[in-house]
Amino acid sequence: MPSKERNMPKNINNKSHGIINGAGEVVEQKIASTLEKNYMPYAMSVILSRAIPQIDGFKPSHRKLLFTMYKMGLLGSARTKSANIVGQTMKLNPHGDSAIYDTMVRLSRGYEALLHPYVDSKGNFGKFYSRDMMCAASRYTEARLDDICEELFRDIDKDTVDFVDNYDNTLKEPTLLPTSFPSILVNANTGIAVGMASSICPFNLKEVCRATVMLIENPDANISKVLLAPDFTGGGSIIYDEKIINEIYKTGRGSIKIRARYTYDKAQNCIDVNSIPPTTNSESIIEKIIELVKKGSIKEIADIRDETGIEGLKITIDLKRSVDPDKLMQKLYKLTPLEDTFSCNFNVLINGVPRVLGVKELLNEWIQFRLECVKRRTMFDLSKKKSKMHLLTGLKKILVDIDKAIDIIRNTAQESMVVPNLMKGFSIDEKQADYVAEIKLRHLNREYILKRTDEIKSLKESIEDLESVLGDDEKVKEIIAKELYDISEKYGKPRKTMLIYKDDIKEENIIEETPDYPVHLFLTKNQYFKKITPQSLRMNSDQKLKDGDEIIQTMESNNSYELLFFTDKQQVYKAKVADFQDAKSSVLGEYIPAKLDMDENENIIYMISTQDYSGNILFFFENGKAAKITLEAYKTKTNRKKLINAYSDKSNVVSIIYIKEEKDLLLTASSGRMLIMNTGMLQVKTTKTTQGVSVMSLRKNHSLVKVNEYCSDDFVDENKYRPKNLPATGSLPSSKDSLMEQLTL
Repeated sequence: MPSKERNMPKNINNKSHGIINGAGEVVEQKIASTLEKNYMPYAMSVILSRAIPQIDGFKPSHRKLLFTMYKMGLLGSARTKSANIVGQTMKLNPHGDSAIYDTMVRLSRGYEALLHPYVDSKGNFGKFYSRDMMCAASRYTEARLDDICEELFRDIDKDTVDFVDNYDNTLKEPTLLPTSFPSILVNANTGIAVGMASSICPFNLKEVCRATVMLIENPDANISKVLLAPDFTGGGSIIYDEKIINEIYKTGRGSIKIRARYTYDKAQNCIDVNSIPPTTNSESIIEKIIELVKKGSIKEIADIRDETGIEGLKITIDLKRSVDPDKLMQKLYKLTPLEDTFSCNFNVLINGVPRVLGVKELLNEWIQFRLECVKRRTMFDLSKKKSKMHLLTGLKKILVDIDKAIDIIRNTAQESMVVPNLMKGFSIDEKQADYVAEIKLRHLNREYILKRTDEIKSLKESIEDLESVLGDDEKVKEIIAKELYDISEKYGKPRKTMLIYKDDIKEENIIEETPDYPVHLFLTKNQYFKKITPQSLRMNSDQKLKDGDEIIQTMESNNSYELLFFTDKQQVYKAKVADFQDAKSSVLGEYIPAKLDMDENENIIYMISTQDYSGNILFFFENGKAAKITLEAYKTKTNRKKLINAYSDKSNVVSIIYIKEEKDLLLTASSGRMLIMNTGMLQVKTTKTTQGVSVMSLRKNHSLVKVNEYCSDDFVDENKYRPKNLPATGSLPSSKDSLMEQLTL
């Protein structure tokens, strides 16, 4: 690389990389331009041709599969092997057979993921609410189009939608399906593209049709009166919040809370969960409940099992005696996926452009799409009827003299001159003459010709009706509304998802009942922690430790207390005593840094056990200063596990001492001077990071090295070491005091 490029700043716009061209030479290209050139087409392909649904409610993979089944004659016919369908679909969809079969499974009746399935399946297609229940291979299952697909393909052969070539230009496929109802909102549709995603929740077919008719009649109508809320195939209950629902209807974005439904069997003393949120599955729910039971967070459950069968989903929870099932379910709603959130993102391709639309706006776009389909269908019918009328008009002229027509044909020497001679003889055009010439000999009677010509009157009326429809959008809308009403009556079903109004839910504060019993806590130099019951400690008091390790702190506590671990990086890690398993003296214990996810090279220097955060905590620093902070300063309303800036970092901490009442402490400097002070001489500070006040005046190059609790009579003359005011320099111990100190130790 030339020196000029080597000295360029490291910016992606200036970086380059080498590629090999057709001649085998290495050619340098800018990374940014290469990414734009190669990645952008891929991103656009995923957005436009794979992940985002269009206004007809389908992605390309869905549309190709359903259209293939339609062309195979699987609408209203017997089922065929799924493998046969997959093979035929590959003529339109060049992806692998497994991807095509997965698409079919998700659209099938057996999978139960859609309110109105498009594939009538036979065999094991798995279940959407089960993670482990897999579908059978395509060679074992059978399928056909469900009856509702008649509304997807209605009049598709009447030029209602555009057709394009498939990937190898051997077949034609539709760009959209002329769906006669808003399928985009009736069945759930999710997809993840590059840089964007789509997540459309399903709505009840009857409600969608009524809302669409309302908008057709009045574009300013309030559709929330008839379109109550989403309707999920798994049932469940929506926690209805009018503000959130209106926001989704307006913007196309928002989150809906859904919770499972259950029944209580008093005879068996068990809860049967028979519908769950669409965002989870039965295995995940069972695993989470088992985890909570093992941790001791839930103690009301005796057993849980999956009893899903032919009748559908069923999770059975056996209860212990005297357990209130409703209160237990309130707890499970908060702690497990039995209550979950469905995030809506109504991102749809409109004329090839991805747009996030509200429900009302989306229905208006569908109405415009359907208007175009009906107009094109009307134009097609009009063209056909006009063509037929034109032919019958020519046939009517034959009625004047049938014998003349026969003579013209009989006396024409060449076959190619039959049509021109008929044109001259009756003053008709080429199409009319050709139509007359093709009439069978048996039909050359007055009765047949009169019947055909009588059609002219009805055709004329039909043409006038069709022309009036084309010239009036209101009539087209009436046709759409009539079709929607018929579809609603024919395919509509009652709501599956119930509505629970937010104001009617009584939120109960679930208090985790932690068993309370006395324990002994041990913290070692290598940061291992043990919680041992008094009974276990009496049986064996010899503590097992690693080589070179030692116990630096031990205390009596209770299982319901909270723990605070102060580290050498001015941080506090909070935990509950109950979070740790009861241990024995013969084990090493739990490694705190791993348990609490501490920072690298961070060490615990002090441990506190408290129930009500009463008392004060004292910090002594090398510079001779001390800070007295109330322990309540470390109490948090939320369950925060880590607190930063727990104490001052201006000087290294020498000692941390927790006191519930005032006491005497003995401070020792590196110079050997000692000082006895009462903690009452320090005022409580409100700021955790305060440097405190000077308590011991230190000489140059000396520091505070040790702080211990002072026991009376440790010194012969303790008044010598007690200052009247702080800070104080302290005193050097006399030979007698040194001896006393040694004897005490």
